[in-house]
Amino acid sequence: MLQRPVESGQYRAIRYTERLAEAEAVASVGSKGDSYDNAMAEALNSLFKAECIRNPIMRPAGGWRNLTDIEIAVAEYIDWFNHRRLHGELGLLPPAEYEATYWASQPSQHYRKNPALTEAGTR
Repeated sequence: MLQRPVESGQYRAIRYTERLAEAEAVASVGSKGDSYDNAMAEALNSLFKAECIRNPIMRPAGGWRNLTDIEIAVAEYIDWFNHRRLHGELGLLPPAEYEATYWASQPSQHYRKNPALTEAGTR
């Protein structure tokens, strides 16, 4: 009996599962069609549209002229969002500051000894 050939997407799924296991991470367990897996992405997308795209302060006079203008606006928004935007859920701290404070409070033995991916060729 002939077996169906393995598709490239299946190879990626296998490698993804292996990497999750190596990192001791847990894959998403949401079921198809529920909103739980997309909730954070949708919330960030809504914030991005409200704070960057639709905000007249962020938009240059006359609108964005080309792709470069948009790329710069997105990069500036991400920098502002991570380093200067005060988040109520984080005690009115920017995410970068909150994360730095968190990691500074963790004992050093919790850090991986070799955080670089071996397949990246950075031994």
